[in-house]
Amino acid sequence: MSITTKGGDKGQTSLYSGERVLKSDLRVDAYGTLDELDAFIGEAKHHVDDEEVRTLLIDTQNRLYRVMGQLATPSMEYPMPVCESEVEEITATIRHLEDYVNLKGFVIPGSCLASARLDICRTVARRAERRVIALSQVADVPETLMKYVNRLSDFFYILARYIEVKQGVLTYKTKPEHGCTD
Repeated sequence: MSITTKGGDKGQTSLYSGERVLKSDLRVDAYGTLDELDAFIGEAKHHVDDEEVRTLLIDTQNRLYRVMGQLATPSMEYPMPVCESEVEEITATIRHLEDYVNLKGFVIPGSCLASARLDICRTVARRAERRVIALSQVADVPETLMKYVNRLSDFFYILARYIEVKQGVLTYKTKPEHGCTD
């Protein structure tokens, strides 16, 4: 079976239901941005030495497939929706990492390669959330899915800081000694 179907040659794609929509549709943009996030997570996990962190990233990738599937299923019940317990789980993971990191101010991102890659994941997660919110203005998006997507950028932010703390390279922003004079 070929992955090239020629079905999208005129700018359309099929949703899970079989419905054809433009590739520029807000729904496609939302799950496409999450797909981009998934690819960046795939890259980031190769720069992470910590096995626990790598496992968290793989678990997140698996959940993202369900989130994307749910977004691609507008007119029917998705068989494996994101659950409130998963929102609670990612929230608890964030809180646990926050306790370990103990942030004391604004951080300059990217103090090591692994954290820099996770910060890219963070910014793509924020963009994905904006796309999901835009979609929610014109279509039904489950509240639980929106909560989960909202947690993703916090998750990647604190995960990046966790790695920096473990490597002893967390860098805080310092106040400038002076501003512009012109």
